[in-house]
Amino acid sequence: MTNRLRLQQLAKLLDITRLQDNETPATFLQWLKDLPTMPAAAYCVYPEFMPSLINWSERQLTMAIATVVNFPKGEANADIVCEQIQRSILGGATEIDCVLPYKALLRGEYGAVKHFLYDVRQASKNTVLKIIIESGELVTAQQVAKASELAIEGGADFVKTSTGKVAVGVTEEAARIMLTVIAASGKNVGFKASGGVRSVEQAVGLVQLFEDITGKTALNSNMRIGASALAYDVANQLKAS
Repeated sequence: MTNRLRLQQLAKLLDITRLQDNETPATFLQWLKDLPTMPAAAYCVYPEFMPSLINWSERQLTMAIATVVNFPKGEANADIVCEQIQRSILGGATEIDCVLPYKALLRGEYGAVKHFLYDVRQASKNTVLKIIIESGELVTAQQVAKASELAIEGGADFVKTSTGKVAVGVTEEAARIMLTVIAASGKNVGFKASGGVRSVEQAVGLVQLFEDITGKTALNSNMRIGASALAYDVANQLKAS
């Protein structure tokens, strides 16, 4: 059993996520009704469900409202993604999780990726921007490192592992590479572990890895964990502690 202080810290790092492909207004409202109340960092949902989330969040603890763009395949052109971002911000999003055009990166089209990231950063303005590199689809350690470097150079506030929509989500190896690049950059860039983080024990291990490599304490301003099932595990252990 993880101690209560660590559980409370962990809860504050969570981006509680609901990105179901077959979602309906009724199932989304039921999910909100069943959610455990905890001081999470953010809630991340599809743009069309933001109004329901915002209405619900007004009765809950203060947290950020996040949504996804260029999701999940990362194949839209920059103009379309920038329109998605602008609509999301007008709709109440305070954080944007955007998929990097990782297939272009795999083809070695680094210039195109840089231009995309520049446009996305400009469209996001002062909104928190998390760039999803889809680490499980990147073939080599060098590609994971390059994607992280480009995201940081492009002005990302966080570099995020995965959409959770591909076979391989976050891995310790990818997290270690990403964190090493973040630490070496000397910039105030956060890390978000997402895609298959289901247990408290796994999440605590990622927090420890973050702290060991960056030398920083994990706070919600510099580390996040994408959570769906994990949120319930944290809530249940908090109740039992």
